[in-house]
Amino acid sequence: MILIILRTIFILAAAGLGVSLITAGYVPPGSEWSPWAVLGGVLLLALGIIGLDVAIRRKSLDVISSVYFGLIVGMFLAYIGGLVLRPLLATIAKEPTSLERLNSAVGLVLGLVCCYVCISLLLQTKDDFRFIIPYVEFARELKGSKPCILDTSVVIDGRIADVVETQVLDGQLIMPKFVISELQGIADSSDRLRRSRGRRGLDILARLRANPKTDIEIFDRDLPQFAGQPVDLKLVALAKHLKGRLVTNDYNLNKVARLHDVEVINLNDVANALKPTFLPGEHVAVRIVKPGEEAGQGVGYLEDGTMVVVESGRDHVGQQVTIAVTSVLQTSAGRMVFGKCEG
Repeated sequence: MILIILRTIFILAAAGLGVSLITAGYVPPGSEWSPWAVLGGVLLLALGIIGLDVAIRRKSLDVISSVYFGLIVGMFLAYIGGLVLRPLLATIAKEPTSLERLNSAVGLVLGLVCCYVCISLLLQTKDDFRFIIPYVEFARELKGSKPCILDTSVVIDGRIADVVETQVLDGQLIMPKFVISELQGIADSSDRLRRSRGRRGLDILARLRANPKTDIEIFDRDLPQFAGQPVDLKLVALAKHLKGRLVTNDYNLNKVARLHDVEVINLNDVANALKPTFLPGEHVAVRIVKPGEEAGQGVGYLEDGTMVVVESGRDHVGQQVTIAVTSVLQTSAGRMVFGKCEG
């Protein structure tokens, strides 16, 4: 919307500039179509610049800073351009009066074009803008070391909201627009279970946005690397572009991201790291709920969801037993405890 307003003002300013050139006497007399040609030429120049600006997509930056820096840099460039073109204009205009008018007209055109280009460029460079002076660097401030890009699975899972509320993740959260589109598609699915998962993801996202302590940003720009790529590879490309970390529960995405040298925060690994550690020989009380795959095995679950495989536990299905831990298997998908019934 801001760019639309800027482009509209630019076209109106270009039209006003064309009218000013006509009324100031820069149009050769004796021709009826010359004023219209000047006005049309200025408007075509403005539309061409806007078309080029639309074709080359950039990022957005704070409006006030963009206007300030854009006007300053644009006016400076227009002044330098006027000085460079002055000798050339002197060879075209023979009389001092004509030279002064020509310099004024060229200065107006350069000022208009340079100011628009600079303001538009700064409006679209929020993520990449870095203005460096020797010993001084102005860059976009981010909370924490690296931004965290959220995956669809981690939003649907819902635990990310609880983790963020504990303020363990101090970096800025990035929610890509294509992930929101995927969540909306899941929420509109005809399958009831899939639809409820999508709506849960949208509710978790709304919860994150409503938390005043959460620094979350919607990334709505299309990068050239996104062309023709699935969502997983788009997430990897975005993480590499922003030099951030990918937050996911997807095992396959975890592997793909690590192949591309992208840092990954797997909430399953975080949850497993926070679970209590069981040592061989330790005694644990567990309720066996079903038979295991192997002969004589029983399967139970601890309060945190840890799966427990009990040898000789098939005969105790539905009972609470005390087992002695024999081994623990830790994977990204979860933790499994193996034990045998005492006695």
